[in-house]
Amino acid sequence: MCNMTFEETGGDNSTERMESVSRAIEEILRSALPQGCITAGVYEAAKSLNADPDNVVLCLLATDEEHKEDVALQIHFTLIQAFCCENDINIVRVCNMGRLAEILSELKPGTEPTDLHCVLVTNPLASSWKDPALSKVNRFCRDCRCLDQWVPVIHLPDR
Repeated sequence: MCNMTFEETGGDNSTERMESVSRAIEEILRSALPQGCITAGVYEAAKSLNADPDNVVLCLLATDEEHKEDVALQIHFTLIQAFCCENDINIVRVCNMGRLAEILSELKPGTEPTDLHCVLVTNPLASSWKDPALSKVNRFCRDCRCLDQWVPVIHLPDR
């Protein structure tokens, strides 16, 4: 059921909401990485999705302007999106791969994943993850689907 007001669908509140969701994505990454709940890379993500799709709570597909014309990457994205939709996994397209790399390298100094085009966030094996930031992103994704925007786009602002 969709319970969105006009302001939430694109009115004055839209920029604030996008910034709020962007911050929530950063919070999710900050809490998931130390728990070992991040899988980075298109190939690694595909393996993880194939092995245990029920454990994946969020899929981030990241590009920058230089990668938008990469046909092979877009085909990978299409396949990952289809799999995620079929398995009820929320997907968000993320702009600003540089900021995504900064967030992940801040959390694990000295290690920088080589492929950040696809980042999966999984549940910690020990417990069910109840993160308010994840709830916010899940709500945002649900609301976007109500507007027929199946893969919303979020820009991670530089800090």
